[in-house]
Amino acid sequence: MDRRDLTHGGMLALAAFIWGTAFVAQSLGMEHIGPCAFNGARSFVGCIVLLPVIAAGRRLRGAGKGQGGSAPLQSQSSKVLWLGGAACGVLLAGASLLQQASLQYTTAGKAGFLTSLYIVIVPVLGIFLGRKAGGKVWAAVVLALAGAYLLSVAGGGGFSIGLGDSLVMICAVIFSLHIMVIDRVSPKVNGIQLSCIQFLVAGIISVICAAILERDSFTLSGLLASWGPLLYVGVLSSGVAYTLQIVGQAGLNPAVASLIMSLESVFAAISGWLVLSQPLSGRELAGCALVFAGVILAQLPGRKAAGNR
Repeated sequence: MDRRDLTHGGMLALAAFIWGTAFVAQSLGMEHIGPCAFNGARSFVGCIVLLPVIAAGRRLRGAGKGQGGSAPLQSQSSKVLWLGGAACGVLLAGASLLQQASLQYTTAGKAGFLTSLYIVIVPVLGIFLGRKAGGKVWAAVVLALAGAYLLSVAGGGGFSIGLGDSLVMICAVIFSLHIMVIDRVSPKVNGIQLSCIQFLVAGIISVICAAILERDSFTLSGLLASWGPLLYVGVLSSGVAYTLQIVGQAGLNPAVASLIMSLESVFAAISGWLVLSQPLSGRELAGCALVFAGVILAQLPGRKAAGNR
């Protein structure tokens, strides 16, 4: 791995650190407002943070090339951008709201690890798009499901998955769909603009949900009381980390990039333990290890893929 790969890998590791520690901020942020209001506010903050990045990018592109271009192509690209952004925003809102709500019933560490199941779910969903999954993928699924069981089943030994664990698992499925939509749309449009639109749509949906479901707690005083976690999650998790992902992932093998970003779950568990005093039991640590092993196995390139890159 040369210096350039190390630089890009470092960007993705920093993004994973921000996303992982954001679970702590998400937990603290709901002391004064509900999950819908928190998610709406963080989405709007993320959208606003990306606006100057988009403006700077346009200036740079304008300085680098002349006035040429095809209006029909630009119109088509704009249509894909807005439709793709809207679809991503709906999925992001659903997944984020479920994740945020789950933190009322489960720990930040468990939420982080169970959310990371999307890295295993994505290739499984790909089967329905005509993509065959090999034995390695199914082995990863078995490992991850075994880990999820140890993380989620009550200590008494009975099969009793908590409400928070169930919400995070559904959230992981929706995040998987979100990743697949982005994979299809992002090559055709500007990634940062796509992110900005998805944050805008997710913010609108979340605020509407807050106005309906959280009328008592959806107040200006509650938002102001949660300004710290909101800024951390909105600016760093949504704005900065997403930009780091775009820049960092562009220079690395996608399998390696996904593996680095899966460190989010590790940082979530560590930060939940250090900041929120949410230690994991021996059984839960074993579950974390199995989930992480499944994530790693699912992302390891096969022999053919490794030879062709």
